[in-house]
Amino acid sequence: MPYPAFVIYAGESEYQNHFEQVYCRGPVVTFDGIPIRFQKRNFSHAFFESVKRKDDTFSRMRAERIDWIKAALQDPQSERYIGWDNKKKRHDGSRRVTVVMGNYVVVIGLNRQRNKGRFIAAYVADSGRTIKKIRNGPKWA
Repeated sequence: MPYPAFVIYAGESEYQNHFEQVYCRGPVVTFDGIPIRFQKRNFSHAFFESVKRKDDTFSRMRAERIDWIKAALQDPQSERYIGWDNKKKRHDGSRRVTVVMGNYVVVIGLNRQRNKGRFIAAYVADSGRTIKKIRNGPKWA
């Protein structure tokens, strides 16, 4: 599946407007029929990286891939894994981690019935260690 071209804007506010227009007006339905909701507050977590403190630096690398979030969720050829709960130190079946384009990661949280979800994060796994940990986890069934 071809992925969208990078989105190039002058600054953060244009990416935020794009995010709100594309993602926050209604759910994005995954290839397997799960509606995923996005909230405006997800913008900072998705497009900022932690440098000195949590989510403090705007990431152009993440922002340019803004349209990849939807494409990844709708890609039936994506790699899918069970997410990790860092607090409990175990895999969590209510989180689905999608990997596309080699190292682009989208994380969603699902309700108990797995018929509705919410966006959690999207990022480029630019460390080989990160993508290896994801791929060593259990596959999503």
